[in-house]
Amino acid sequence: QVQLVESGGGLVQAGGSLRLSCAASGRTFSNNAMGWFRQAPGKEREFVATINWSNGRTYADSVKGRFTIARDNAKNTVYLQMNSLKPEDTAVYYCAAGGGGTRWSILTKVHEYEYWGQGTQVTVSS
Repeated sequence: QVQLVESGGGLVQAGGSLRLSCAASGRTFSNNAMGWFRQAPGKEREFVATINWSNGRTYADSVKGRFTIARDNAKNTVYLQMNSLKPEDTAVYYCAAGGGGTRWSILTKVHEYEYWGQGTQVTVSS
């Protein structure tokens, strides 16, 4: 059974940092594109960052320069380092994995991902 489990969320003051982790089990995702999305109350799920097999990365404009996505294929884990957090970053953050054939892909759309975690809450207070 494939599982993606996020951790590292919490409550932080504006300007602070958090590091989210996403541990995959049930299969290896070293050859798959991985991504992070977020969903604030009353809003649609939105793209945050993605990384492919060769560490090609793309970020949403709203987090560029503040967030960094990274992966450790040996641990089957992807990370999201979030710095200079703002209240508007408050959301549930979801980890996602692309399906087969996404090794070189840069995936920014919800429907492009095949596997999803259950999410971790990030709350940034002003």
